[in-house]
Amino acid sequence: MTFQLNPNLENDCYQLAESADCLWLLLNNHYFPWIIIVPKTEQSELYLLTEQEQQHLIRQSNIISEFLKQHFVCDKLNVASIGNMVSQMHLHVIARSKDDPCWPGVVWGTSFKQPYPLDEVLAIQIKLQQFCQQKKITGYHFTAPKVKAE
Repeated sequence: MTFQLNPNLENDCYQLAESADCLWLLLNNHYFPWIIIVPKTEQSELYLLTEQEQQHLIRQSNIISEFLKQHFVCDKLNVASIGNMVSQMHLHVIARSKDDPCWPGVVWGTSFKQPYPLDEVLAIQIKLQQFCQQKKITGYHFTAPKVKAE
């Protein structure tokens, strides 16, 4: 299997890190610290993953959740696998704050959108990389995010 990231995810996100079995993406919306974990699998539903793949995805979700909680103002973490618009298996981990423009409602399809400046994306990536180093989380490669077209 050759892994191919869904074009919607590729267009809407910055790639923060990659491992042999997944990608960590940052949704390009400054209003919400929102990281998407994309397992490199052909399966589109969580229950179709092997037990080992499910456990690995939960571990990644825990890593990203802890990172978001430590580095962003956050009253609640939202973790979801929806996939109505993008059927490729992916897991959303979103740091929500009582001060965000959608609180307490959902963030799906919101009109509140503001792209990240590239320097802020790089700063988030560096913090994530440092977090992984401190926690001795290995196997992830951090490469410079690609500039998004305006």
